[in-house]
Amino acid sequence: MDETFKIGDRVQVHLGSKFGELEGWYSGTIVRIEPYSEHRNFYWVQLDAEAQKILKMREISVFNPRNIRAAS
Repeated sequence: MDETFKIGDRVQVHLGSKFGELEGWYSGTIVRIEPYSEHRNFYWVQLDAEAQKILKMREISVFNPRNIRAAS
C-alpha cells in the first residue's frame, strides 16, 4: 500500500470470496485508525448506507492493505 490514509478519508474496502455473493468493493469513510505495528494499521471504516443495508453491518475493520483503496 503506497497510500497513507487518515480519519475522514473516503475509501473502498474489498470483501473477498469468503463473503460469497457479497464479495466486492464497498464504499465508506475511515472513522478510526488503530496502530498494529510500525508499518501496518487497522482501519475502521463506517460503510455508506447502501453497503450497510447489503452487508447488515455499520463498520468494518480492514487490516490487509490490498483490501482498501482511495475512493475514486
